[in-house]
Amino acid sequence: MPLALLALAIGAFGIGTTEFVIMGLLPEVAGDFGVSIPTAGLLVTGYALGVVIGAPLMTVLGTRLPRKRMLMLLMGLFIVGNLVSAVAPVFAVMLIGRVVASLAHGAFFGIGSVVAAELVAPSKKAGAIAMMFTGLTVANVIGVPLGTLVGQHVGWRVTFGIVAALGGVGLAGIARLVPELPKPAGVHLRHELAAFKNAQVLLAMAMTVLGFGGVFAAITYIAPMMTQVTGFADGSVTWLLVLFGLGMVGGNLVGGTFADRALMPMLYVSLGALAVVLALFTLTAHNRFAAALTVALIGALGFATVPPLQKRVLDQAHGAPTLASAVNIGAFNLGNALSAWLGGMVIAAGYGYTSPNWVGAALAAAALVLAFLSAAMERRDNTPATVTADGSPARQHEPVHR
Repeated sequence: MPLALLALAIGAFGIGTTEFVIMGLLPEVAGDFGVSIPTAGLLVTGYALGVVIGAPLMTVLGTRLPRKRMLMLLMGLFIVGNLVSAVAPVFAVMLIGRVVASLAHGAFFGIGSVVAAELVAPSKKAGAIAMMFTGLTVANVIGVPLGTLVGQHVGWRVTFGIVAALGGVGLAGIARLVPELPKPAGVHLRHELAAFKNAQVLLAMAMTVLGFGGVFAAITYIAPMMTQVTGFADGSVTWLLVLFGLGMVGGNLVGGTFADRALMPMLYVSLGALAVVLALFTLTAHNRFAAALTVALIGALGFATVPPLQKRVLDQAHGAPTLASAVNIGAFNLGNALSAWLGGMVIAAGYGYTSPNWVGAALAAAALVLAFLSAAMERRDNTPATVTADGSPARQHEPVHR
């Protein structure tokens, strides 16, 4: 794997840290600004919406730029957003900083996926994408817990300052290690938009929304589930999230490896197993050891879908993958928001803290159905046709009338 992938992974590490670390620092931020916890939660919602909107917006704005330069500009935007958050005098300014940082998120991973795939042989593309996403998964194991610890003991502003510095390291790495990759000749915005006419691209994005949404239906409510149902102490939630992050790292690497060998079978296995494990979580949540193991499995199976889904979009976008790749990153965040909302609805309806697991299982199962549908459509489209006596096309499996 080229060393340039390390620079992309460092940028991904910084982005992953700033996305998730705020969840552990909401009480401190709310206290400093004198706002309620639900109001402080807008820092999470605003970031997610910024990713959904920023992914296509920033990619479109960057269609005329070489990809390396665009990646550097995105990291610069990320640094500015986190610095604004670190020095924000009032809550509204911090919210603006969060949104500014989020605008870089989707486009960075979308363009970064294209760059990573171009740096290696065709047989190693999914592995290269997984290597870049390793930065995001490792952030949940190291960056988020350490950032939370620093924020709680030294101050949350210091955490965001450190994240901005990580962005600086990523920017320097991209400038030094990523080769110049000019925008392919003849590719314009209309070509990028044309990819969305492809049903396979849309199906892959729908699988992203539903499949990864299944993960966050359960994980969004992991704290009340583990403390109120399983019986863990409040302080144990951090280590459970570390287990979740470790599972993400392993699943991401396994997903990248096997997606290069058999992409669709990898999706069948990961989505099917994810649906089963999420359904079982309603039972294993009542036992501490089983619950901890299940949390790690959800992370592993959930992120095992990321490299194959991202590669699926790249493969189906036919020579104009940049915008589709970035929008697919937004689809992950759309799935997070959708599943968190649905999970909250079933809890509010009185079904208990384990009920979001059933929501997650249903979403993952729906993604599996779409995967089978996508494969069936591809087989149909790739079936060679013959010609009948009257000149009309006939599929190879159909009898030819003479």
